[in-house]
Amino acid sequence: MWWHARHILIDIDRQTLGLYQGARRLGEYRVSTGLKGVGELNGSGCTPRGLHRVRIRIGEGCPLGTVFRGRRATGEVYDSVLAAAHPGRDWILTRILWLTGCESGRNRGGAVDTLRRFIYIHGCPDTEPMGIPCSHGCIRMRGPELIELFDGTPVGTHVLLLGSDASPDRTSDPRARSD
Repeated sequence: MWWHARHILIDIDRQTLGLYQGARRLGEYRVSTGLKGVGELNGSGCTPRGLHRVRIRIGEGCPLGTVFRGRRATGEVYDSVLAAAHPGRDWILTRILWLTGCESGRNRGGAVDTLRRFIYIHGCPDTEPMGIPCSHGCIRMRGPELIELFDGTPVGTHVLLLGSDASPDRTSDPRARSD
């Protein structure tokens, strides 16, 4: 069974990502998931739930802070000057683990297809908060932690995203911005 092998468990309610080898936790990281909560519909801006796999790994060997647009490295490395030149950009940095759903009708196929929604585990600027939902549906991580995760996560690794339908009040935190 998949849970006996290396796998990732993302707890959306706790905003954590754990890397496991069977029952042994190899690492745990703070993350930021979708500001709009949990959900699977295309265009929802929500983080999908259920069983997934890593379909594609992008960015191996790229420098920390490498900027990606359309899943391609732009040749830029994120810094404050670049950030000031592109305010409001949803930065995808360092590495990308592109997810595909494993559950037909829940997160695979039709209007709920995680792969077609471009849901990734990806890096973000250090100025972005971790531990609170702020993304457009992806799972954001700090660059150095993402490199560590990426290096231990081959294509095909199972990723289980768990989260309740209860939506905490996200309006009270000024760092939480709308899409």
